[in-house]
Amino acid sequence: MSADADLRPLDLLAELFAGEGSAEYLGEPVTQAEHMLQAGALAEAAGAPDHLVAAALLHDIGHFHGTVTGRDLMEGGLDNRHSHTGADWLARWFGPAVTGPVRLHVAAKRYLCAAEPGYFALLSEASVHTLGVQGGPMTAEQARAFEGLPGAADAVAVRRWDERAKDPEFTTPDFGHFRPVLERLLLTAPSGPAGAP
Repeated sequence: MSADADLRPLDLLAELFAGEGSAEYLGEPVTQAEHMLQAGALAEAAGAPDHLVAAALLHDIGHFHGTVTGRDLMEGGLDNRHSHTGADWLARWFGPAVTGPVRLHVAAKRYLCAAEPGYFALLSEASVHTLGVQGGPMTAEQARAFEGLPGAADAVAVRRWDERAKDPEFTTPDFGHFRPVLERLLLTAPSGPAGAP
């Protein structure tokens, strides 16, 4: 990732949204970037605090196959653990208030499918497929454990926006619209090799 080391974090994210983000999104009727921008816009429209707007916007960053992790694993029926790799990658620039919901948004889908009658019926066909790859609905014991995790409620909120952010008719602002929110949340002393903001 040597070329990335020369970019400021938000410039790198903007490039990812414009480049890899233009790819199709696991069979959904929107691109990867459109999906993430819609999730961020839905969080913003709901009056969510900055950290949740950022988490919704960035929740699927781990699907970017070249920079962060791999989409081809998911497409091949294996869990690419994009929630974890995406959260770890973002932790160079953002704190746990942002990375926590990113890390837990897949677990939140599994939780909601177990805890809320009817939630499974809201899933798109592609989301049903990935649910199976990711372990299926939680058991009652797993759901209780999830509820006790710090940030579980934030992850559930991000998950709800995530599920609604697949509308080909939804007009969203571009990545630049969200830059001020992300700027406010950047850590002052990033710890990763990709450079300081």
